[in-house]
Amino acid sequence: MTESFAITEGAAKKVAELRLAEGNEALMLRIAVDGGGCNGFQYRFDFDDAQNDDDRIFERDGVKVVVDEVSLDFLQGAQVDYKQELIGSYFAIENPNATSNCGCGTSFSVD
Repeated sequence: MTESFAITEGAAKKVAELRLAEGNEALMLRIAVDGGGCNGFQYRFDFDDAQNDDDRIFERDGVKVVVDEVSLDFLQGAQVDYKQELIGSYFAIENPNATSNCGCGTSFSVD
């Protein structure tokens, strides 16, 4: 299986800013898919400076995003973006595998 996951320029810039603010150049954005949420699955965003054996790393502009193999199955062809809207600023996943999303943008379902 070819691994396909993208990081937008906006997401890369925000990760770089947050990494600088934390003073740790080794920090990576970790994205995982967990069971739960209002549609069956939900995205989880954390910062991590360690890589696990089942992690895949995606890079853009010197920024690394880490996704574990199980989560990557749900994220094939997806991209992470950083959005700034009236309701707030947040990382968001644009996922072609999701058959429905909830209003909060962090929960989704697949068929």
